[in-house]
Amino acid sequence: MSVAPAEPRAAWAEPAPPPPWRVLPSRLATFCIVELYRIRHDRTELYTRAIQPALWLLIFGETFTRLRVIPTGSIPYLDYMTPGIIAQSGLFVAIFYGIQIIWERDAGILSKLLATPTPRVALVAGKGFAAGLRAAIQAMIVFALGALLRVGIDWNPLHLAGAVVVVVVGSAFFSMLSMTIAGVVLSRERLMGIGQAMTMPLFFASNALYPVHLMPQWLQWLSVANPLSYEVDALRGLLLGTPANLPLDAAVLAGTLVVGVVASSRLLDRLAR
Repeated sequence: MSVAPAEPRAAWAEPAPPPPWRVLPSRLATFCIVELYRIRHDRTELYTRAIQPALWLLIFGETFTRLRVIPTGSIPYLDYMTPGIIAQSGLFVAIFYGIQIIWERDAGILSKLLATPTPRVALVAGKGFAAGLRAAIQAMIVFALGALLRVGIDWNPLHLAGAVVVVVVGSAFFSMLSMTIAGVVLSRERLMGIGQAMTMPLFFASNALYPVHLMPQWLQWLSVANPLSYEVDALRGLLLGTPANLPLDAAVLAGTLVVGVVASSRLLDRLAR
C-alpha cells in the first residue's frame, strides 16, 4: 500500500507573531517617541496640568505647614506632601488615558494596530509607558516647583532617577487600569465618569497627604490595598530619606503593573469590535 505524500505547507500561511519579549523594547520606544512628538506640538495640556500641583503646593501645602495640624515629625508638612503631589499628578494624567485608546478605536487607528503582528501585550505596555513618560515630565515640573519653594528634596541624581522610575511604573499601572475599564465600558462618557469617581478616593485613601496612622481603621485597610500608597512611600524614601520599605514598594508596583498589562491586553480585542 502506498502512502499518500504529505501536503505541502501553504505558501500564503501567515508567520507566527514574534514573542512579546522580543518586540516589547522597540514598541516601548516607539510609543514614547510618539508621545514626545505630541507633547512637543501641543504643550497646552502640559502647562494646564502643571497648575493643579502648583496650587496644591502653594495653597494647601503652605497653609497647613503654618497651621501645623498634621503631625509629620521633624519634616515640614510642605516637604512631606511634595512626594504625594508628584504621585497625584501622575495619577491624574494616567487615569484618563483610556479615553485616548477609545478615540483611536473610533478613528480606526486601533484596528490597524491590531492588524499588525505586534502582540497585544506589547501594544498596551507601549501605551502605558507613554503615559508614564508624560507623568515623568509632570514630576520634573513638581521638582522645579519644589526647588523654588525650598522643599528639602534629596537632589542625589541616583535618588532622583529612582523617583522618576517609580513615577513611570506607577503611572503606567494606572493607565493600564484606565485601558482595562475602557475595554469594559466601551464609551468615553462612561470612562470619564468612572475616572472622576476613582481619582479622589484613590488619592485621599492613600498616604499622600497624611500619615496612615492618623486615618480611621477602615481607611487604613483601604490604604494598604491602594497601589498609590506604595508609590508615595517609595517617593518619600528616595526624595526625603524617610523610612520606607522600598523592596515591598517595588514588588507591589511591579506586580500590579503585570496584572494591569495582562488585563488590558485581554480586553483589547473586545474594545476594537
